[in-house]
Amino acid sequence: MRVFGIIGYPLTHSFSQKYFTEKFEQEHISDATFLQFPIENIDALSGVLLDHPNLKGFAVTIPHKKSVLQFLHDATDAVQEMGAANCILLKDGKLYGYNTDVVGFEKSFAPLLQPHHTKALILGTGGAAAAVEYTLRKQGITYKFVSRTKSEDNLTYDELNEEVMQAYTVVINTTPLGTFPKVDEAAAIPYHLLTPRHYLFDLVYNPAETKFLRLGKEQGAVVKNGHDMLIIQAEENWKIWNSNN
Repeated sequence: MRVFGIIGYPLTHSFSQKYFTEKFEQEHISDATFLQFPIENIDALSGVLLDHPNLKGFAVTIPHKKSVLQFLHDATDAVQEMGAANCILLKDGKLYGYNTDVVGFEKSFAPLLQPHHTKALILGTGGAAAAVEYTLRKQGITYKFVSRTKSEDNLTYDELNEEVMQAYTVVINTTPLGTFPKVDEAAAIPYHLLTPRHYLFDLVYNPAETKFLRLGKEQGAVVKNGHDMLIIQAEENWKIWNSNN
């Protein structure tokens, strides 16, 4: 039996296990199973690998997309450039890193872009943000990170004034804020400054309409959640896991 899975913490409401279990049933794949590995510390990955010798590949989610790199024997150029991986292939005892968040985000995000969407705010600075940054750079969209802590390269939420919000008409939430069950949470941006010219993309997919998206929609902004992105990257993961097995 081939084993696939996902590492992250917490994994209480993970999409992946349900998705792949249903996929295996629908496509009559009887030689595979999908397991969750809720590990709080990335060091626990060693134990997962030891306990599951038939593990052929696994997805990586919050908070391990960056820290998993220390376990890799090799990685794609994209992973090395952005410093984050969300898909690992195991072959001959070695771990190979990929980033399918990039494909998932780009294919899901691009169709709703308008000519005036030339500047973007990326909320959060984790592993998912790295894939978003990579895609925006590829598409020639100027971007700024927004974080609670000030640094040379980012804005803080307090700095999102009228001038900034007018210039940056794309806002992408890469944080877990608003994820079920904490549906009353939302990034602290000035929602009253949003307009129909704004495009809000939320990598969160559960609930389908987060508070972030709902407040944007109330101002007339174009909104999209992370559901399509998730399905695209899951299918890309499956292709990679089966490419050498």
